[in-house]
Amino acid sequence: MARTSANKELKPSYASNNLWSGILFGFGLVSFIDEAVFHQLLHWHHFYDKSTTTVGLVSDGLFHAFSWFATIASLFMLAALKRTRSFWIKRWWGGIFLGAGIFQLYDGIVQHKLMRLHQIRYNVDITRYDVVWNTIAVLLIVIGFVLTARNKTNNLEPQTTEKRA
Repeated sequence: MARTSANKELKPSYASNNLWSGILFGFGLVSFIDEAVFHQLLHWHHFYDKSTTTVGLVSDGLFHAFSWFATIASLFMLAALKRTRSFWIKRWWGGIFLGAGIFQLYDGIVQHKLMRLHQIRYNVDITRYDVVWNTIAVLLIVIGFVLTARNKTNNLEPQTTEKRA
C-alpha cells in the first residue's frame, strides 16, 4: 500500500523518466540503423563527408559511440524504472517513436540540408530519398505523440511484475 501511494506521488517524475528513457532508446536505435545500413553496408555516406575517407570513418565512429551511449543511458534509466516498479511500457514506446522520429527529422533537415554534413546518396537525384526519409521521420513523430498522449500521467498505471494471488 505504501509503495502504491509513493508511486502516485511521484507519477510525473516517473512518467518523464519513462518518456526520456524511450526517447534516448529511439535516438540510439535509429542512429544504429543509419550507421549500420547506410554507412557500413551500403556505403552511401559517412557522418561527415566534407573531408577524406579517413575523416569520414572517424566521424562514423563518433556517431556510433553517440548511439551506443544513448542506448546504454536509456537502459540504465529503464532498469531504475523497473526496480521502482514505475515502468510504463506504452509511454516508453511513445518515447521510442518520438526519439527515432526527432533524430531522423533532425538528420534529414539540419544535417543533410542546412549543415550539408552529408547527403543520403550522392550522384543521383536525392529528392525522392529526402521525401521518404523525412516523411518516415514525421510518421514516427506522429505515432510517438499519439502513444504519449494516450498515456498521460493521470492515466498511467505502473507495470508490476508481482504475481497476483
